[in-house]
Amino acid sequence: MTNQLVECIPNFSEARRTEVIDQIVAAVQSVAEVKLLDRSSDLDHNRTVLTFAGSPAGVEEAAFRAIQTAAQLIDLDQHTGEHPRIGATDVVPFVPLSGVGMDECVAIAKRLGQRVGGELQIPVYLYEAAATRPERSNLENVRKGQYEGLKTAIETDENRKPDFGPSKLPKAGATVIGARAPLIAFNVYLTTDDVSIAKKVAKAVRQSSGGLRYVKGLGLLVDGRAQVSMNLTNFRETPIARVVEFIRREAERYGVGVHHSELVGLIPQEALVDAAVWYAQMDQFDKDQILESRLYAAPAADSAPSAPSFIEELAAPTPTPGGGSAGAYVGAMGAALAAMVAGVTIGKKKYADVEAEMQAVRVVAENLRKELTQAVDDDAAAFEALMGTFKLPKATDEEKSVRAAAITQATLNAAHIPLHVAEDAVKVMELALKCAEVGLLSAASDAMSAFAMARASLTAAGYNVRINLNSLDDSSLGASMLSELAELESAANQLDEQIQAAMKERGGF
Repeated sequence: MTNQLVECIPNFSEARRTEVIDQIVAAVQSVAEVKLLDRSSDLDHNRTVLTFAGSPAGVEEAAFRAIQTAAQLIDLDQHTGEHPRIGATDVVPFVPLSGVGMDECVAIAKRLGQRVGGELQIPVYLYEAAATRPERSNLENVRKGQYEGLKTAIETDENRKPDFGPSKLPKAGATVIGARAPLIAFNVYLTTDDVSIAKKVAKAVRQSSGGLRYVKGLGLLVDGRAQVSMNLTNFRETPIARVVEFIRREAERYGVGVHHSELVGLIPQEALVDAAVWYAQMDQFDKDQILESRLYAAPAADSAPSAPSFIEELAAPTPTPGGGSAGAYVGAMGAALAAMVAGVTIGKKKYADVEAEMQAVRVVAENLRKELTQAVDDDAAAFEALMGTFKLPKATDEEKSVRAAAITQATLNAAHIPLHVAEDAVKVMELALKCAEVGLLSAASDAMSAFAMARASLTAAGYNVRINLNSLDDSSLGASMLSELAELESAANQLDEQIQAAMKERGGF
């Protein structure tokens, strides 16, 4: 994690096929800079909410991969559920957590919307703080008519034209993307199966019909019980306790009570503390009185056990991490050594004429080290995602078709990551060559070691590219990638000759 943290809470129109959600989760987890915080599915709503957080760039990429995966596996023509929806990935909000402002989350939403509309050909509507039209700031307005109604409206009504993508709905529907403040998804179940009462209570409590500010709500029948389903958009101004008590009093008008409530996804601790303080009437309460807060703030008495090292994980009897991750890891080591050689050369009077060149080498090497380090996790996640596609159902012809397409896409992704590692490895070889040619002579062996590690990284990556692409039924799909790999290997052979010549010229090896 970085000092800049963004949260993303995408909602997917699927909950009953866990193998599909597994694939979407794997797509999110394939991005190393992102941590999955929660996974919540509702079978009646037929809807799953994921919560993940990380760096702005990482969260943006994870959201795209999740949307892409959902579009491949979810057909809205076959979807039924209690919750309103217009897309396989129905809504994707970004929330600033730390070191990031709302404006930056709006920028993320717009970039992602443009990419989803252009690359995936999915219509995208921007909402909340990212909305381009005032009426679209409200999600309910964007979802008017749901998927079935939007099918016609998007092609005939100028007001329903998307912000990005085509004015025609694919089977994955449309996606709503935006930026907003933290939101609490909160449901209250009543002691009745009369859904009309839930609808009346929801109308009374929601802001749009004169109820409490920052409350959105609707009445549903879920699992045989009337439910008031809500989104609380500002828990500081309208606390949970106030909402629950309002619903309790309103329900009493119809001779029913509150049976229980439930949380969907995550909630800020502050919101629960406020509710506890209100119900317990602790007027003199100070948040510093929370035991856990004191414990977390105090230095740990004993250091926590260290996590297994990458080498230990590599030795474990598990499929991942494997050769692809190892190739990326050794490439990152090569980049680190190249950065080190450039660093020890900088500032030496004897090497003043190459200082600017070494400074550039160091910057590029550091960037490559970070990319290759991330690829260690990306490769493992891509393999796990591929394995997950083989678990998809194949009872019907349609399921077989969906499964085959998912396997193909996951295979291509599993080959793309080591191909990118191969590209980076050749770049590291070029940097190591430059260090060997003009860098600090006493560090020449380090430059050669950097080159050797990058060469090994390329070899390992090449094996992984080929084994994935060779498994495709249609070999033409991987032809361009194999051609690119061959070019990289040819370039590496030339670099081999150049670095040997450089070392002979400098009197060593």
